[in-house]
Amino acid sequence: MSADDEPRIWAKRDRTIVPPQRRLARAMRAALTDAERKLWWHLRHRISTPRTHFRRQVRIGRYIADFVCHARRIVIEVDGGQHESAADEKRTKDIEAHGYRVLRYWNNDVLSNIDGVLEDIVSAITTTPTPNPSPQGGGEQTE
Repeated sequence: MSADDEPRIWAKRDRTIVPPQRRLARAMRAALTDAERKLWWHLRHRISTPRTHFRRQVRIGRYIADFVCHARRIVIEVDGGQHESAADEKRTKDIEAHGYRVLRYWNNDVLSNIDGVLEDIVSAITTTPTPNPSPQGGGEQTE
Protein backbone atom coordinates (compact mmCIF):
# COMPACT_ATOMS: atom_id res chain seq x y z
CA MET A 1 0.00 0.00 0.00
CA SER A 2 1.53 3.33 -1.02
CA ALA A 3 1.16 6.71 0.64
CA ASP A 4 -1.42 7.68 -1.98
CA ASP A 5 -3.64 4.72 -1.09
CA GLU A 6 -3.72 5.40 2.66
CA PRO A 7 -6.68 7.31 4.05
CA ARG A 8 -5.81 10.79 5.25
CA ILE A 9 -5.69 11.17 8.99
CA TRP A 10 -6.55 14.68 10.08
CA ALA A 11 -6.13 14.27 13.81
CA LYS A 12 -3.31 12.13 15.09
CA ARG A 13 -4.40 12.42 18.71
CA ASP A 14 -7.54 10.95 20.22
CA ARG A 15 -9.33 14.01 21.64
CA THR A 16 -11.37 11.88 24.04
CA ILE A 17 -8.24 11.08 26.06
CA VAL A 18 -7.40 13.89 28.50
CA PRO A 19 -3.64 14.45 28.85
CA PRO A 20 -2.33 13.96 32.41
CA GLN A 21 -1.14 17.57 32.71
CA ARG A 22 -4.57 18.91 31.77
CA ARG A 23 -6.18 16.61 34.31
CA LEU A 24 -3.74 17.87 36.97
CA ALA A 25 -4.41 21.53 36.05
CA ARG A 26 -8.16 20.97 36.40
CA ALA A 27 -7.67 19.36 39.80
CA MET A 28 -5.44 22.23 40.91
CA ARG A 29 -8.07 24.78 39.80
CA ALA A 30 -10.60 23.03 41.99
CA ALA A 31 -8.31 22.90 45.04
CA LEU A 32 -6.82 26.39 45.41
CA THR A 33 -4.91 27.28 48.56
CA ASP A 34 -6.19 30.15 50.71
CA ALA A 35 -3.51 32.48 49.32
CA GLU A 36 -4.28 31.51 45.71
CA ARG A 37 -8.02 31.96 46.29
CA LYS A 38 -7.46 35.43 47.77
CA LEU A 39 -5.09 36.55 45.01
CA TRP A 40 -7.42 35.16 42.32
CA TRP A 41 -10.33 37.22 43.68
CA HIS A 42 -8.20 40.37 43.72
CA LEU A 43 -6.79 39.76 40.23
CA ARG A 44 -10.33 39.46 38.88
CA HIS A 45 -11.93 42.34 40.80
CA ARG A 46 -9.29 44.93 41.69
CA ILE A 47 -6.89 45.15 38.76
CA SER A 48 -8.56 47.27 36.11
CA THR A 49 -5.58 47.85 33.84
CA PRO A 50 -6.45 47.21 30.17
CA ARG A 51 -5.37 43.88 28.66
CA THR A 52 -4.92 42.13 31.99
CA HIS A 53 -7.07 39.06 31.70
CA PHE A 54 -5.57 36.49 34.06
CA ARG A 55 -6.08 32.75 33.86
CA ARG A 56 -5.28 30.30 36.63
CA GLN A 57 -3.43 26.98 36.59
CA VAL A 58 -2.20 27.31 33.01
CA ARG A 59 0.22 24.96 31.23
CA ILE A 60 3.39 26.66 30.03
CA GLY A 61 5.80 24.16 28.60
CA ARG A 62 6.04 21.29 31.04
CA TYR A 63 4.90 23.37 34.03
CA ILE A 64 1.57 24.53 35.37
CA ALA A 65 1.73 28.20 36.37
CA ASP A 66 -0.56 29.55 39.10
CA PHE A 67 -1.73 32.71 37.27
CA VAL A 68 -0.94 33.90 33.74
CA CYS A 69 -1.67 37.04 31.76
CA HIS A 70 -0.87 36.06 28.17
CA ALA A 71 -1.33 39.59 26.78
CA ARG A 72 1.29 41.03 29.15
CA ARG A 73 3.42 37.84 29.22
CA ILE A 74 3.39 37.71 33.03
CA VAL A 75 3.29 34.63 35.25
CA ILE A 76 2.46 34.93 38.95
CA GLU A 77 3.54 32.12 41.25
CA VAL A 78 2.30 31.82 44.83
CA ASP A 79 4.72 29.72 46.86
CA GLY A 80 4.17 27.96 50.14
CA GLY A 81 6.71 26.34 52.42
CA GLN A 82 6.94 23.22 50.23
CA HIS A 83 8.83 25.00 47.43
CA GLU A 84 12.57 24.60 47.14
CA SER A 85 14.66 27.38 45.66
CA ALA A 86 16.78 25.29 43.24
CA ALA A 87 13.71 23.75 41.58
CA ASP A 88 11.98 27.15 41.50
CA GLU A 89 14.99 28.72 39.76
CA LYS A 90 14.92 26.06 37.03
CA ARG A 91 11.16 26.42 36.69
CA THR A 92 11.51 30.22 36.43
CA LYS A 93 14.22 29.94 33.74
CA ASP A 94 12.12 27.48 31.73
CA ILE A 95 9.04 29.72 31.90
CA GLU A 96 11.13 32.79 31.01
CA ALA A 97 12.45 30.85 27.99
CA HIS A 98 8.83 30.87 26.74
CA GLY A 99 8.88 34.70 26.88
CA TYR A 100 7.14 35.30 30.21
CA ARG A 101 8.22 37.34 33.24
CA VAL A 102 7.78 35.46 36.51
CA LEU A 103 6.63 37.18 39.71
CA ARG A 104 6.88 35.09 42.90
CA TYR A 105 5.12 35.77 46.19
CA TRP A 106 5.01 33.81 49.42
CA ASN A 107 1.66 32.70 50.80
CA ASN A 108 2.05 34.87 53.91
CA ASP A 109 2.72 37.96 51.73
CA VAL A 110 -0.50 37.38 49.82
CA LEU A 111 -2.51 36.72 52.98
CA SER A 112 -1.13 39.58 55.10
CA ASN A 113 -0.06 42.22 52.54
CA ILE A 114 -2.37 41.88 49.54
CA ASP A 115 -2.23 45.62 48.76
CA GLY A 116 1.56 45.51 48.47
CA VAL A 117 1.41 42.41 46.28
CA LEU A 118 -1.20 44.01 43.98
CA GLU A 119 0.84 47.21 43.79
CA ASP A 120 3.87 45.17 42.71
CA ILE A 121 1.81 43.28 40.11
CA VAL A 122 0.34 46.49 38.66
CA SER A 123 3.82 47.99 38.53
CA ALA A 124 5.09 44.94 36.61
CA ILE A 125 2.11 45.12 34.23
CA THR A 126 2.49 48.82 33.46
CA THR A 127 6.27 48.93 33.08
CA THR A 128 8.03 47.49 30.08
CA PRO A 129 11.07 45.39 30.92
CA THR A 130 14.30 46.65 29.46
CA PRO A 131 16.09 44.08 27.33
CA ASN A 132 19.49 42.86 28.42
CA PRO A 133 22.24 44.93 26.85
CA SER A 134 24.36 43.30 24.20
CA PRO A 135 27.62 41.85 25.54
CA GLN A 136 29.38 43.28 22.48
CA GLY A 137 28.28 46.79 23.35
CA GLY A 138 26.77 49.26 20.98
CA GLY A 139 23.27 50.60 20.89
CA GLU A 140 23.96 52.91 23.82
CA GLN A 141 22.53 56.36 23.53
CA THR A 142 25.07 59.16 23.56
CA GLU A 143 24.24 62.70 24.41
